[in-house]
Amino acid sequence: MKVNSKLMIIGVILLVLNMVIATQYAVTKVAYEYYIRHPSDADIRFIGSDNSTDGKRMLRIAGDNITNFAIKIYLGNMSCNQTNYFSAAFGIVNEEKYTLNITHINVSSINYSYMKIWLHGDRDANANNTINDPSSVLMWDNNTMVNTSNTTAWTLAPGNSNTSDMCANVSNRPATTINTPWDETAHVRYSLNNTNATSGISDFVWVQIGIEIPGTVDILGLHSGTIWIHLESKDD
Repeated sequence: MKVNSKLMIIGVILLVLNMVIATQYAVTKVAYEYYIRHPSDADIRFIGSDNSTDGKRMLRIAGDNITNFAIKIYLGNMSCNQTNYFSAAFGIVNEEKYTLNITHINVSSINYSYMKIWLHGDRDANANNTINDPSSVLMWDNNTMVNTSNTTAWTLAPGNSNTSDMCANVSNRPATTINTPWDETAHVRYSLNNTNATSGISDFVWVQIGIEIPGTVDILGLHSGTIWIHLESKDD
């Protein structure tokens, strides 16, 4: 049988190409970097305000502030049939150059938390109702998530990447900038300024925590857990 030489050449070319494709490898690379910062100096940062029953800042470092920079909210000692509201347990400040939405908050706990959590703008107002503070948004209600993940509870306006201050109105920073100095005892930044925050206008918000303990409790002793704050950014 006579084989067409042209067909043979085409077959050889296809075979060679398949061999090349099957054994082709590539290597490329891209550099990356990021910084690990103190929680009070991060791009989404926490600041203190209210004091606990021991007279120290409620938000404080839980580690050694050398290699362990974890922070914690110390709410103090309480008992049955007792209700406490901390209108500025801590604040959340946005230092990113874009808007951030707080969508929802949930709490994981070892024992029952008896906790309520609000976002609001008036640092020294009780956010347990909108008469005291019209900006109040209830986020967590005794083991129930109130604001869900597909909604926006509060919008943090863009920050300025300066952790020594926050701003009540980012469109007029020179007139509405608020200092957030360093607390050398609690090892966090803090503010006692009563200028109100407004959703979408300010780069910060206050978090109120309420502890409502009934007459009959689950167990005496330590009640602890973690507050999870969920944020999202939206492309312009």
